[in-house]
Amino acid sequence: MLASLLLIMILGSSCGSNKSMTYLQGAEKTYAGGVSLENNYTLKIQPDDQLAIYISSQDEDLIKPFTNLRLIGLQPGMTTSSTANSSYTFFVVSKDGYIDFPIFGRVKAAGLTVAKLSENLQNRMISEGLMKDAKVTTKIMSFKVTVLGDVKNPGTQSYTGERLTLLEAIGRSGDLNSSAIRKNVLVIREENGHRQTFKVDLTDPESVFNSPAYYMHQNDIVYVESNKSVKIKGSSGYLYLGLAGTLLGFGTSIASLIIALTK
Repeated sequence: MLASLLLIMILGSSCGSNKSMTYLQGAEKTYAGGVSLENNYTLKIQPDDQLAIYISSQDEDLIKPFTNLRLIGLQPGMTTSSTANSSYTFFVVSKDGYIDFPIFGRVKAAGLTVAKLSENLQNRMISEGLMKDAKVTTKIMSFKVTVLGDVKNPGTQSYTGERLTLLEAIGRSGDLNSSAIRKNVLVIREENGHRQTFKVDLTDPESVFNSPAYYMHQNDIVYVESNKSVKIKGSSGYLYLGLAGTLLGFGTSIASLIIALTK
């Protein structure tokens, strides 16, 4: 009887543990009919961002004035590059949101998408007669996210492109450890002079996909908390707790054996 009770308790604990570790529970039913996706992952340029601005034209001589290194504050290790009909240079967005652009001087960048900044620069080059066939493309080169806590490979990683989801960031960190709490993942975001926090339940698909933190922004921090069993490791009482559990298990086994032999 006692052995059967113990077996039931073990199986119950196993089922509960498995449910708490499964991502996106019920997603196959919730989204069985499909759902429209909004392309709302476009990043906004922020102060301290590093931008690569590409300029192309049929006339190589018209590009040269826009690669004047004396007007560009390059970070260590950064360089400029050019080909016959195109050139790009790295810019660093100032604390007040501007870049020092050749010929134009200070140009507002923070708060704009890379597409809008490219459009503004391109239109100005054309309207001022500097380059009638100008083509401008801007990329954010400093898109990084930090994942901390109970994951296999915590740390800061840099990414290319603009679309990075919370699930992808966690996946690139090696996924959560088995001891991690999946129902209470914290995302910290600093944007426009404000700090925000978001809580995401990875077991709930709506909590994940509907969260403002689903699409990562520059410098986001993801923190994954450990469950209580990990938190108490290293404490003075942890050794005694483990020993008590071992003795209890040993005592239970002896009791089960005695009951079986006396039947």
